[in-house]
Amino acid sequence: MNEWLTVCSTDDLVPHTGVCAKVEDKQVAIFYCQRSDELYALCNYDPIGQAYVMSRGIMGSLEGQPCVASPLYKQHFNLLTGECIEDPQFKLTRFDVRVSGNEVQLKRPMAA
Repeated sequence: MNEWLTVCSTDDLVPHTGVCAKVEDKQVAIFYCQRSDELYALCNYDPIGQAYVMSRGIMGSLEGQPCVASPLYKQHFNLLTGECIEDPQFKLTRFDVRVSGNEVQLKRPMAA
């Protein structure tokens, strides 16, 4: 089995915002920071708002760390770790993501 799974094209990415991909029955929010040319992938499920909405969150940074604010109750989740900044008991699963050619790929297995 291929260790990396293509989920979308780089043309599907929108700078400084998220897109959602359904991968192996999971919703994954993929964020593209154009300024740093970095990709981040987190579970799309907001554990506080209890809805699949994280890809619609607002990207930014707090204390120098990249984050996304939930569009529901505005809690911030660290894009590097998935941890909720305001309430560390909540954490989003983080996925390894890369670009190969013009393909955005997530690493298997997709545990979570």
